Amino acid sequence: MGLEIHYSRGRGDESLFDRLRNFNFGPLSARWIKKRFQFKNTATTSRGTLNEKFSYFILIHESSEPNFMGIGECAPLSGLSPELNHNFEKKLDEVCDNIHNYESYLSGGLDDYSSILFGLETALLDLDSFGNKILFPSKFTEGIEPIHFNGLIWMGDPDFMVKQINEKLENGFNTIKLKVGNNRREEELFILEQLRSNFSEFELEIRLDANGAFKPSQALRIIEEYANFQIHSIEQPIKPGNWEDLSEICRESPVPIALDEELIGISDYNQKSELIETTLPHYLILKPTLCGGIQGAEEWIAIAEEYNIGWWATSALESNLGLNAIAQWVFTNHNPLPQGLGTGQLFEKNFKSPLYSSEDDLYYDPSIKWDLSYLFDLD
Repeated sequence: MGLEIHYSRGRGDESLFDRLRNFNFGPLSARWIKKRFQFKNTATTSRGTLNEKFSYFILIHESSEPNFMGIGECAPLSGLSPELNHNFEKKLDEVCDNIHNYESYLSGGLDDYSSILFGLETALLDLDSFGNKILFPSKFTEGIEPIHFNGLIWMGDPDFMVKQINEKLENGFNTIKLKVGNNRREEELFILEQLRSNFSEFELEIRLDANGAFKPSQALRIIEEYANFQIHSIEQPIKPGNWEDLSEICRESPVPIALDEELIGISDYNQKSELIETTLPHYLILKPTLCGGIQGAEEWIAIAEEYNIGWWATSALESNLGLNAIAQWVFTNHNPLPQGLGTGQLFEKNFKSPLYSSEDDLYYDPSIKWDLSYLFDLD
């Protein structure tokens, strides 16, 4: 099915946990801030629509050096993040009150709080870099090399979807991802037919994301309809948790299957291996906010490479702060596939950052200074 693998990580043998554990901080203080982000346009998937979202930001500094602050974003998603069913803000209070004990939170204490783990990891990395937001120095953060990413097409009526597609094509994208599964499949198929009548699979790569919309008994038949249009992959065709049906779909599908929501909430390494061994998907979609922070994502990568399974990373509607952390981490993995990092322009207000896009590449301009004043504004 044309899988584009292998590729290798290039950071050496030191794990992120080892790196964090070896930090030599003095006594620490921490607090958190909650911020609302308004979407420019309604974001619609088969799970529902979003007009706004909330993120929480962990701020850490050494007690003797309050001017150097590390900031990390916790961006749980309603309907996807199991941690929102718990006492999320109380857990944030606990972590900040016991920030001196951060190693215990990094080594299992936040297994049920994936987004908080990601926020803690990235806040500590930022603190170690004196708050300059360079968490993983590389040719990306030096402004030398970009990250290739796909154009995201949100679900909607055909006119709205075609408008988005035309904008992406005009902006030079050669990989687009369409949200599908809204029970108007004839319209989706018509859009795909029009795309393929103008662009071959060598000119335009099409990814689909069903967000678990299909019933197991119907999934293969629906995927076969999409397969007529040379689809690169389809994400999460059925709801997570049904490994037996998913295994059959991965085995029989004419379109490579990528797992996304299926990875959420699994923190045990053996259970991760069991999922991959049982289902044998073609790709994994890694969202550090949802799949156990950067450490959890790296475990998924290790397992994927063991089974010769491809992967790419996507943001999970974080602000530019979280997007920055994910992009820097992704670059260090030397993954040539287009990533899912084109979410920086979704919100009415966002943080001014060195990140910018040109056509379908994400760049980092080190001459541009961060402006985080919105974080401290009162809504």
